[in-house]
Amino acid sequence: MAIHERVCFLMHLKPERVNDYLAVHDHVWPEMLAALRATGWHNYSLFLRADDGLVIGYLETDDYEQAQRDMAATDINARWQQKMAEYFVSESNPDAASERLTEYFHLE
Repeated sequence: MAIHERVCFLMHLKPERVNDYLAVHDHVWPEMLAALRATGWHNYSLFLRADDGLVIGYLETDDYEQAQRDMAATDINARWQQKMAEYFVSESNPDAASERLTEYFHLE
């Protein structure tokens, strides 16, 4: 499988909810993990700057826009996003509130 895109994005947690958010990620639903894999999310990682709730996500995929559409179409993602919304500053769908960053350099 050839990966065509490396994607990095930002999200913003409520600083007072960071520990609760991390605790949820200790036990991500198996159905959610399966859906991510099935819709093309590979090498997916989340990083946190805990003092202000900055989340940085990274993934590799063939087509990010398609992977997002496919994931958004799953019932499990709708339930997960609804559960996660309370932890984010925007209090809306965290996926919709994420900010994609521009890759400007890569060294292999």
